[in-house]
Amino acid sequence: MSAAGHIDPSNKKVALLIALLALVLALSETLGKSAQTAVLSYNIEASNLWSFFQAKTVRMTTLRTAAEGAQLEAPAATGEARAAYDKQIEAWKKAAARYESESETNEGRKELAARAKSAEEKRDRSLAAYHLYEVASGAVQVGIVLASAAIITSVMALAWIGVGLGVIGLVLVLVGPLAPTTVHLF
Repeated sequence: MSAAGHIDPSNKKVALLIALLALVLALSETLGKSAQTAVLSYNIEASNLWSFFQAKTVRMTTLRTAAEGAQLEAPAATGEARAAYDKQIEAWKKAAARYESESETNEGRKELAARAKSAEEKRDRSLAAYHLYEVASGAVQVGIVLASAAIITSVMALAWIGVGLGVIGLVLVLVGPLAPTTVHLF
């Protein structure tokens, strides 16, 4: 403010800069929270799918072991007992094969592994975006502080550094949803 009580026009510009930086900060924080929630969701999904995969593996191994044991006992059986053994062995083998791949329900081991890996990829992508948003938020926050200091000190170089940090933050906010894994900050 000058001695006559007028507001310095450069202060108005810096105030506008601070408002724009606050807008970028709000976007970054909102997108960051969304990405963080997605990370947790995809991590839970992947964990559940891997648990289901393991359960199918245990069931499949149990059935295969039962079939192998029955095959060892079957030669000693005759007549109807042998036919019953053969029928049961075949049923166990079919069930074990179904546990390995069940494309109609998408719940065989093969399909579960693919779904779990997909959830892990989505989680990793969301985590990369989250990190970009966090760095963007930090850069913009420092930019706001420097722009505020420029008003108090009348050192406009601080405002220009704030602009630069704001641009960095904005670029990271834009890269986050589009290509988060292309920029590696950590």
